[in-house]
Amino acid sequence: MRNKCLIFFLTIMIKLMSQPSNIVKNSNEYVDNLDLSASNIIEERLRSIQVKTPISLEFNEDIKRILNHLIINRREVLEKAFSYASYFFPLFEKYLDMYELPLELKYLTVIESGLDPFARSKSGATGLWQILYPTSQLLGLTVNSVIDERCDPFKATEAACRYLEYLFLTFNDWLLAIAAYNCGPTVLKNALARCNCNSFWEVKPFLPVETQNYVPAFIATLYIFNYPYDFDFQYTQFPFINYDVDTVKIKSPVSLEVVANKLNIPFDLLKFFNPSYKLNYIPATSENNYIVLPITKINDFLNLEHEIYKETNINNYFQQNAKTQIKYTVQKGDYLAKLAIKFRCSTEDIKRWNNLTTNQLKTGSTIVIWTNVKNNEKVYMLND
Repeated sequence: MRNKCLIFFLTIMIKLMSQPSNIVKNSNEYVDNLDLSASNIIEERLRSIQVKTPISLEFNEDIKRILNHLIINRREVLEKAFSYASYFFPLFEKYLDMYELPLELKYLTVIESGLDPFARSKSGATGLWQILYPTSQLLGLTVNSVIDERCDPFKATEAACRYLEYLFLTFNDWLLAIAAYNCGPTVLKNALARCNCNSFWEVKPFLPVETQNYVPAFIATLYIFNYPYDFDFQYTQFPFINYDVDTVKIKSPVSLEVVANKLNIPFDLLKFFNPSYKLNYIPATSENNYIVLPITKINDFLNLEHEIYKETNINNYFQQNAKTQIKYTVQKGDYLAKLAIKFRCSTEDIKRWNNLTTNQLKTGSTIVIWTNVKNNEKVYMLND
């Protein structure tokens, strides 16, 4: 009975993870109806947090405006983040502490991804910390056809810490470092040179609109997570915390599906614990890849390890395994080549999947397509 309840819960949580999940967008049209009597309270509370962090936490109209927007228009995204905070935040704090960085930087992941390890932006920024491909290469993360370490909560968090440390050493100010995390150090350096200033609030008008909102969104998010009961958020706690899982190094290629079946773990849960393996398959490499498992299942894995290796069929994972079946309604103007490009397949694939004998498509008909085009591109949380 417990397993059935857990599977039901995880199904709901994984569906929530596919919803829009980011905070900042190029828009200044936000609601402005925060109770004025609360402004003094918020300002006083930020001052009480300020004594515990080197990050400047002043309260102004920009922060008030974005705080309004978050608590009114982006409650669902915040509630999802609250659900997963107890799982991810201890991990972030561990690495931030290791690099002697402010622990409050963990809230950047709420702005960036809504705590969705699978999040991917239109620009290609990926994972909890939304790292772009060029930055991933700078930071030494592996990104290839099988593995994307930007989605690995452990490796991506350490990489983000090293990058944030570099940004702070470059600008010697945490708000500037946070701004540079969003727009890039070169853009920020150029803006500082144009305004001949050295603080975020002075350089703000010279920055991209998204970055102008990004730092206030960070402060607003920090405030919300320190005083959540003021806003009556409704969410279900993820049933695992970070200390409920551990890593096991693998010696041969491993199929996540085989592991899930052998260890009686819901596949969606196992995938959530191991988001960096793009084909649901863990290759054995010289870097000693690992699998993340609930600690209660580690002994079972070690006992069944050789069976799991034996039942893993490598060839399966370079074909259709990474794709998801969708049903697509043919629109006016659609034709096979157009759909093949859109869904990253061939025209012959579409014909085979739907038993088509000609190249003709009927408008309004429904066809089956297997695609690896993801539906979890981030939609910025400050967007209207």
